[in-house]
Amino acid sequence: MNIGRPVPRTSTGLQEAYAPELLYATFNQDYGCFAIGTQTGFRIFNSDPYKEKMRRGKKTSMAGHYDEDRRKFKDGGIGIVAMLYRSNYLAFVGGGRNPRFPPNKVMLWDDASSKIIAELEFRSDVLNVQLQRERIVVVLRNKCIVCSLEAKPRHLHAFETSDNDRGAMAISGGGDTSILAFPGRQKGHIQTVDLHSCVGLPPAVQDSAAVQRTSARSRSSISADSGATPSATASGTGVYPANINIVAAHSTSISALAISADGSMVASASEKGTLIRIFDTVNGRLLHELRRGVDRADIYSIAFSPDNSRLCVSSDKGTVHVFNLEAKQNAGRQQPAEAAAASAGNRHSNLKFMKDLLPKYFSSVWSFAHFRTANDVRCICGFGNERNSVIVLCADGTAQKYSFDSYRGISSREWYRKFI
Repeated sequence: MNIGRPVPRTSTGLQEAYAPELLYATFNQDYGCFAIGTQTGFRIFNSDPYKEKMRRGKKTSMAGHYDEDRRKFKDGGIGIVAMLYRSNYLAFVGGGRNPRFPPNKVMLWDDASSKIIAELEFRSDVLNVQLQRERIVVVLRNKCIVCSLEAKPRHLHAFETSDNDRGAMAISGGGDTSILAFPGRQKGHIQTVDLHSCVGLPPAVQDSAAVQRTSARSRSSISADSGATPSATASGTGVYPANINIVAAHSTSISALAISADGSMVASASEKGTLIRIFDTVNGRLLHELRRGVDRADIYSIAFSPDNSRLCVSSDKGTVHVFNLEAKQNAGRQQPAEAAAASAGNRHSNLKFMKDLLPKYFSSVWSFAHFRTANDVRCICGFGNERNSVIVLCADGTAQKYSFDSYRGISSREWYRKFI
C-alpha cells in the first residue's frame, strides 16, 4: 500500500513524521515478510522476529563500499513492490523522484539471477500489483488485468471497473481456490471472480482479442492493451471466468478490499471508512457489518487472520481495530469452533435491544480491541505469528508489534523498530 508522504492537508506539522524516502510498504501473502519501496531501491524484512533480509539499491555496506549484489540493481525509485511468499520473484513499478522503471510497466524481478525476466506494459499508470503462484494481477484506474506468471506472460483476463484511483484489489493465496475481488463497474459494487473456473471463448471472439507479446534481448515483454474487451492468451487460446458475483457493498467508492486465505470471504471498506462489510464470495450474502468509527477515515488495509476468526483494519489516523468474526456455516463450510467462542468479545451499544426503534448506529458491532500507533500516521497491518498479535507498518518508517488480550481486548506494544 502506498503509505508514503501524503499531500499536506493541515498546517499542524504532523507531516514531518513521515519518512521522505519511503514510497511503498506491503506484506507478503502470509504476513511473514514485508517489503518496502524507497527512492533508491527496495528492501525485504522478516516480520516477526523482525530482521532485514535483503537490500537492493543505493546503500553502502558497513565498510563504506557497495555490496556486489547491490551493484546489480541500478538506483531508482520503486513505487510499488509485490512479493510471492518468500520466493526470489518480485514485481516492481517505478515511482518517486527518479523512477527506476516507467509507471506504466510491471517488471518481474528474479533476485536469484539479479535480473528482470519479464515485463508488462500498459497504456496508463499501474496502481496495484499482486502475485500469485500462477498469475500476476495488475490494477489500472479503470481495469483489472490478469496475466500468467511465467517467463513469457500470457494475457488471461481483463475486467472493467469503476474509477479505482486507490488501486483496490485482493486475491486469495492460491492452491485449491483462486478468488479475485475488485470494484465493479458501478460505484460501491464489488466483483468477485473464481479464476479456477474458466471455459474457452468462441473462436470469433478469440480472433478479435488484441493481445501482443514481444521479446527483447534476454527478457520477455507483453503489451497488455487495456482496451481489449475480451480476454485472451497471447497464444490465441481465449478464456474467461465462469463464476462471477457482483455485490452492492457500499453507496460510495470502494477504498480497500481483502480476501480470506481460503477465498471464502471478502471484506470491503468505502471511501467513508466508517463501516467494514464482509460477504460470502460464493453467493454474495452479507456475513458481517463492522463499525470502525463515526468519523471519516482513509482505510489503508484490511487483513483476515489465517484461521478466518479475526479481522484487523488500519487507517490514516494511525489506529488499528481488531474484530472477532462469528462462526457461520455457509454453503457447507463450517468455521472453527474457537472462532465462535471468541466472537463475544466484539462491543455493542447498550441500546442494542432498541435497534428497531433507533438509528442503525446503535446496533453496530464495534472492535473488541483497538490501539493507536505512534505519531498518528497512516499504516497497514497484518497478523503476527501469535494468534493475539498484529504487526503494523507505518509511514514514519517504523514497524511495530502489538499484542491484545482475547477476552478484555487490552492491547500493548511489544516492540518498535525503525526500518528506514
